[in-house]
Amino acid sequence: MRRRALITLLSSCFQALHQLYYDPDIENKNLAQKWLMQAQVSPQAWQFCWALLSPEKVPEIQYFGANALHTKISRYWSDIPSDQYESLKTQLFSQIACFSSGSKMVLTRLCVALASLALNTMPEAWPGAVAEMVRVFQEEGGGVDGRARCLALLELLTVLPEEFQTSRLPQYRKGQVRGALGCEWGSVCPLLQQLLQRTDSPGAVKARVLRCLSSWVLLDVPLNESESLLHECFSALRDPELFDTAVEAIVNALSQPDSQRYVNTLLKLVPQVLGLQDQLREAVQNGDMETCHGICRITVALGENQTRTLLEQVDHWQSFLALVNMIMFCTGIPGHYPVNETVSSLTLTFWYTLQDEIMSFQVEKRTVYLQVYRPVYFQLVDVLLHKAQFPADQEYASWSSDEKEQFRIYRVDISDTLMYVYEMLGAELLSNLYDKLGRLLTNVEQPASWQHTEALLYGFQSIAETLDVNYSDVIPGLIGLITRISVNNVHLADTVMFTIGALAEWLADHPVMLGNILPLVLHALGNPDLSISSVSTLKKICRECKSDLPPYANNIVAVSQEVLIKQIHKTSQCMWLMQALGFLLSALPVEDILRNLHSLITPYIQQLEKLTNETPNPSNKLAIIHILGLLSNLFTTLDISKQDDDSADSSAPPVKTAPLPPGPNPVVVVLQQVFALIQNLLSKWLNDSQVVEAVCAIFEKSVKTLTHDFAPMVSQLSEMLGQMYSTIPQVSALDLTRQMLHIFSIEPEHFPPIKALFELVTSVTLSIFQQGRGSFSNLLQTDCQCLTQRCGLVFTFLTLPLLGLLSLKFPEAPTVKSTCFFFGIGGGAPRSLMDQFAEVLFSLNKHCFALLGVWLKEALQPPGFPSARVTTEQKNNFSQQILRERVNKSRVKEIVKEFTLLCRGLHGTEYAAEY
Repeated sequence: MRRRALITLLSSCFQALHQLYYDPDIENKNLAQKWLMQAQVSPQAWQFCWALLSPEKVPEIQYFGANALHTKISRYWSDIPSDQYESLKTQLFSQIACFSSGSKMVLTRLCVALASLALNTMPEAWPGAVAEMVRVFQEEGGGVDGRARCLALLELLTVLPEEFQTSRLPQYRKGQVRGALGCEWGSVCPLLQQLLQRTDSPGAVKARVLRCLSSWVLLDVPLNESESLLHECFSALRDPELFDTAVEAIVNALSQPDSQRYVNTLLKLVPQVLGLQDQLREAVQNGDMETCHGICRITVALGENQTRTLLEQVDHWQSFLALVNMIMFCTGIPGHYPVNETVSSLTLTFWYTLQDEIMSFQVEKRTVYLQVYRPVYFQLVDVLLHKAQFPADQEYASWSSDEKEQFRIYRVDISDTLMYVYEMLGAELLSNLYDKLGRLLTNVEQPASWQHTEALLYGFQSIAETLDVNYSDVIPGLIGLITRISVNNVHLADTVMFTIGALAEWLADHPVMLGNILPLVLHALGNPDLSISSVSTLKKICRECKSDLPPYANNIVAVSQEVLIKQIHKTSQCMWLMQALGFLLSALPVEDILRNLHSLITPYIQQLEKLTNETPNPSNKLAIIHILGLLSNLFTTLDISKQDDDSADSSAPPVKTAPLPPGPNPVVVVLQQVFALIQNLLSKWLNDSQVVEAVCAIFEKSVKTLTHDFAPMVSQLSEMLGQMYSTIPQVSALDLTRQMLHIFSIEPEHFPPIKALFELVTSVTLSIFQQGRGSFSNLLQTDCQCLTQRCGLVFTFLTLPLLGLLSLKFPEAPTVKSTCFFFGIGGGAPRSLMDQFAEVLFSLNKHCFALLGVWLKEALQPPGFPSARVTTEQKNNFSQQILRERVNKSRVKEIVKEFTLLCRGLHGTEYAAEY
């Protein structure tokens, strides 16, 4: 009977494997794969996996058998009786010997299976595992030739450390096994050395040896114990067939954290690396980028990982300086990244590391090192700016979009490096760049290429973008030079714009220069190719310099209106431009703000009225969302309350400023004027969540910006929100309600409308819970939304900072309690929301401690609630723990998590460990 069942199972396996590999129907393939995955973890896998390895089977079937063996050993080791370890080991040795001359992929999988067995049994059940592996495969017999046995052994020794790195061993076992493997290195090292040094060793064997070494050094093999093998690796770099594997072995060895302990070995390796310079230069001349890449990896691995160790060897400072110069050569390797070379990007992190180590020394020591390395870093700046240059126009046009994107990212990395280098070189670097740019632009006899000019400006931009250069005495001259640049290329124009934007804070301190700069920016605003750079620069200037912009306001508004009407820019840039205008208008007198607002937004209001009267369709929907987005972005930054802040300068004498005029805020005036139009718009588009979200965004951003100045609209907006939410609940309406509650719930004059809104939203929200999934699917306008989104919507609202206060003050909303606690923590909500439940409890505990205690006692009293799995004692313990934690929010989250696991019967399980 058992044999018949096995035959049936094997037949099913063959059928499923045939389906997986050869059936053209993707659904059949998926079904076959699912069945096979279940089969290989089943108890019967032990019976069929050996049969699948029969010599007459095709490699695909054999591979599945080998993979099933590995799966059982690595993931279900506890199922194997200890008295079967030895027979399993013997069978695997036998199968590996059989496949040593067979399919490579099956051989590798069998080796991985034996490696997993070794990791699970060493050192107790299988002491000296590696030594036995070496001995078994060195013994002649079995009809397998010596070369095949050797390659099989090397494959086994290679996958053993790799399997250790990915194994699921418990942490305590990992430490034991790592120690055992370290002891086994003594059996591996002589074998590898012997095979590398033998003149008759085939290339395939030497390549496998290098792979094996590369795998073992990742186990933190002491560098001095692998020194002789590393010397052999350097010799192998001359062999094209061994080059890649030799590079990998050397890099892995040099990158181990423990390697810095072996100073003498490192000092011996420095000349070995320096000895690669001729091979590197030869590779550059021949355009052999693969060799360049490999040698650069080795050089950087030594320099980057051993920087401090080598810096501190003062008697060998010249050899380390030579290594640094070799890395400099790699940084400046000829050609444009990434088309002609891919080497230079590997070196950038080294320059960070070297600078960090130098700057970390004590003052006296650091001064000595700076004398040596400051000139190196000035040279580095020249090299980086050269590498950042764009290629000739024709060449750049031939690049693919992917190559252009890689080059853009590469320039960003160079920018970050220059910013970092500035911390070492300081103001002298800016002076150096300024002198070079000045000579370039004033050289009449030899006009500069735009690429050279752009690169130098890019250097300035990189530094000024993130660092304070306001003190620098070269910036006024730089502004003068910028106005002299003949902009004849879009990349140069972009960099000019970004550089001006980076200097916006400096312009705020030197407003006299605005008259020279603004015409450049406003002119660029009309060029769609400069959309991002020109609009972002104008936004920065309007934000930083707004108090000095009133004389230019009419011109800025006029040009901005023109480009908006012509639709020169994409949607996101239009939004930025509106934010810029919001900053600009904030500094004007109220009457000027209202006048400019009228001219700026009247065309859009008229268009919105027209669109509102049309039958809803996808085309006018996009136009409506665009207009609403423009308004919300304008109101995000239009804030007249900050005029006093901007005029206050602690370093300047006090200036008497005119108080803000009485009356509503200009934003409120506009919103009141368009309120009826928005209500009309909502009456037709209330079913569309995107339009509703765009409407709510106008008010939400206005509330955030104006805060209490929004007060005149609280009553009518609360009423509109209530009508919206009670008709068709939307997440965006909930967010806006939260914002209103946050600001106005504690103000007595606004308490009645806010209270009414809170009660209504709470009531509607709870009715949604009671109605179940169907109504929630309608709310989310999709049938595929699950419990997570359902709970997410509710608790977006319920995690208000003031929820505790409000929910207990409003007797008309008693069910807030059950919604925020019983439903979720008892097991009805997904685990991703537990932190939000904890936030609610923490807020209640902080603001309403006494009432929370009463509520918890009452809520947890019913037997079997919130879960039949928790006892009365556990519920009491939970209450006491929560009430004790009024400061540590993280601890409250842990308590909630533990109680949730108890409620779900998952405490102490593997699931809980990953929770």
